[in-house]
Amino acid sequence: MNAASPHTLSPTPDPARRLIDLLGYGGLLPFVGLALLLWLVTPDLAPWVAMALSAYAALIASFLGGIHWGVAWLRMERGQPGARTHLAWGVTPSLLAWPGVLMPAYAGLVWLAVVLVLCYLVDRRLYPAAGLSPWLALRFRLSAVAALSCLIGAGAT
Repeated sequence: MNAASPHTLSPTPDPARRLIDLLGYGGLLPFVGLALLLWLVTPDLAPWVAMALSAYAALIASFLGGIHWGVAWLRMERGQPGARTHLAWGVTPSLLAWPGVLMPAYAGLVWLAVVLVLCYLVDRRLYPAAGLSPWLALRFRLSAVAALSCLIGAGAT
């Protein structure tokens, strides 16, 4: 915890921050790789690559929602308000992403890009009250590349 306020995230030690950045940016490799692969594969393989990209985007949206359950738990443990909002939002990305996997790829990947952007916009609204503002710059970069990859992939289908 930061000595200035018990409600803010303490500065992350440099080695931990490097690991977080590495894992975050590493998580973009399937987005970028699969989106580009969709433009390169033969038409018989394109549905499989599109499904892989759609499934990965939905998994990441679910992961982003799950973070809010962790935030809710911490807020409840600390007696801070707002836990219910995080719990309610925490299940929403999974529910929104699910139809994107079921849709044809040209529409589903666009839908999943919208879901990923929406996840960022909600985080931008909810993170500050939870003391998580320092993560928003990274979240923006990761979300922008992920959503753009979905749109590029949709363009290939």
